[in-house]
Amino acid sequence: MLLVFGFSSAQTRGKVEVVKDPRIDTLIARRAELNKSVGLDQVMGYRVQIFTGSNRREAYDAQAKFQQQFPDIRSYIIYNEPNFKVRAGDFRTKLEAEKFQDQLKKWFSGTFIITEKINPPKPDADE
Repeated sequence: MLLVFGFSSAQTRGKVEVVKDPRIDTLIARRAELNKSVGLDQVMGYRVQIFTGSNRREAYDAQAKFQQQFPDIRSYIIYNEPNFKVRAGDFRTKLEAEKFQDQLKKWFSGTFIITEKINPPKPDADE
């Protein structure tokens, strides 16, 4: 009987103490910064292109018009000689991009979906 009691009391919860070199945290932080600087934090996804043209002012006007209508969605101006392109959104799926493209028809004509590296969405505080 004493033997059984001894085994059952040995299964109580305890504390675990992790002993590590503080330089490990520094290395982890440096690795994250390095990944961001070389673009490893980006993933493939979709954006909606809302403007293409050779006039810089028109590109910035299109971006301003977009930001006025959709202030919470990122937009990007890309210059590939001789054209400026304005792209919007960071969508993980083509379906999300298509739904957003439908919303844009009211303000922009001739939009289309581009596959490229996107900035992943920031994780919610709940996750």
